[in-house]
Amino acid sequence: MLLHLHIRNLAVVRHLDIDFAAGMSAITGETGAGKSIALDALGLCLGDRADVELIRASADKAEVSASFQLGASASPAIQWLAEQELNEEADADSSHISCVIRRVITREGRSKAWINGRPATVGQLKQLAPLLVNIHGQHEHQLLTRPEHQLQLLDAYARHQQHLDAVQQAYQQWYQLRKQQKQLQQQQQDIAARSQLLRYQVSELNEFALGEDEYEELEAQHKRLANSASLIEDSGFALNAIFDGEHNNAYSLLQNALTRLEQQLETDANLQQAVRLLRDASVQVEEAARELRDYQDHIELDDEQLANAEQRVTQTLQLARKHQLDPTQLYQHHQQLAQELADLESMQSASEHIDEQVEQAAKSYRQAAATLSASREQAATELSQRIATSMQQLNMPHGRFVIQVTHQAQAPATKLGTDEVCFMVTTNPGQPLQALAKIASGGELSRISLAIQVITASQLTTPTLMFDEVDVGVSGATAATVGKLLRQLGESNQVICVTHLPQVAAKAHQQLRVDKVTDGASTETHMVRLDSEARVIELARLLGGDEITAATKANAAELLAVGS
Repeated sequence: MLLHLHIRNLAVVRHLDIDFAAGMSAITGETGAGKSIALDALGLCLGDRADVELIRASADKAEVSASFQLGASASPAIQWLAEQELNEEADADSSHISCVIRRVITREGRSKAWINGRPATVGQLKQLAPLLVNIHGQHEHQLLTRPEHQLQLLDAYARHQQHLDAVQQAYQQWYQLRKQQKQLQQQQQDIAARSQLLRYQVSELNEFALGEDEYEELEAQHKRLANSASLIEDSGFALNAIFDGEHNNAYSLLQNALTRLEQQLETDANLQQAVRLLRDASVQVEEAARELRDYQDHIELDDEQLANAEQRVTQTLQLARKHQLDPTQLYQHHQQLAQELADLESMQSASEHIDEQVEQAAKSYRQAAATLSASREQAATELSQRIATSMQQLNMPHGRFVIQVTHQAQAPATKLGTDEVCFMVTTNPGQPLQALAKIASGGELSRISLAIQVITASQLTTPTLMFDEVDVGVSGATAATVGKLLRQLGESNQVICVTHLPQVAAKAHQQLRVDKVTDGASTETHMVRLDSEARVIELARLLGGDEITAATKANAAELLAVGS
């Protein structure tokens, strides 16, 4: 619950510290005194837009901070703080964990926020806000006529978040598949044309079946076969010249020279190096001769093989020109085209199955939406009865209220299902049920709105509920009933209510008064907690205006005694 609110230099407040307690707290004061300043300050702590115009005229910045006491460690607020690493450990002797939110607005328009002393973003404040406080504004009844707000109220009362999550997940799955289906349908014509071209190209290349390094090998083979005659002639000449020639071949000349020099080694040892080199040369010549004989044994004039090689080289060049690339790149190009064709065929196969997937996703969505609708209908029946009972307590004795849930099984899918929710009401006997916006007067709408807010608030897990003059348009005995309802709500939640009705304020467990004081040069707003005597005086003012008489004080004292 909210423990303390600190405000500095905000609007007409110079400095204000407010302590809050459990149960129901009423905030009263004269019109224009600034009774809603606490709600405005708390709104800033919870992520409302920071406006520099809120800064007090004589100040450079405004500062607000709110301290909350959180209950069980499993509460959503504590879990959220832990996930964001913004939690504050509880004292060893305490079962409670605190949360302090602070926000500063500067005249330059900058805004800074902290949660438990750690920097936080406005987005984080807005995420944390509904886990700490639920604020019901004085214009809430104006939203009540909107279908989307009616649906939101019913879902909040039903507390079927698991059904809402299931519908949203099913919707997202269906939406993504439907999006993919549309993309595939748009691409189908292009895919079909591209696939047809690729099938022809890949088929042609498959038929030719060029190996990975085949073109380079073909080029070498063609060159060799085309020059085989000269290769035979020149290799034969070389073999005769170095070894097989009858006269003066290189090998015999080397041998003769080597024989003579070896005979002279005893005469001059300096010939040793030359002899060694000649011996090596002789061995090399023998090796070369063996290589040339082997080469000649294998080389042949094969016109048919030459023609085949020439034909394959020519075909490779033609295909390469056709695909506008170098012939050495043809094999890789073939593999890329084959892979692209396989991918396109896979897409076509996926396209053939996407309709079935979309249909199945749509079926799953419709089932989830139907389950959600059934839960809404059950909650609508219960909530309708409770609101009707509350209307009768709020001086509408003939009031009837029905929440109509129409499940539209074939309506376009949305994240919230396919239900149409309409609040139907009649306040006079003999009148048929009609849509709330068409039949209710302003005062009736305010009372119905208040009944709904109190009933739905009782379903919330939010520990603190704030009501900002939601009793507008209510008076007399009805006002006492409003106060009673809020006090009952205060038994299970912390309720803070800004009110101008003494019947409501008297029902509060504690009361705070807002005063606006001025010295002629500046104006300030103060807020003080009232003791029993001060409450009687404040209630007397609310009953009779500025002139407080013994009679109004007596009435106030009686009202307070009855209220408590």
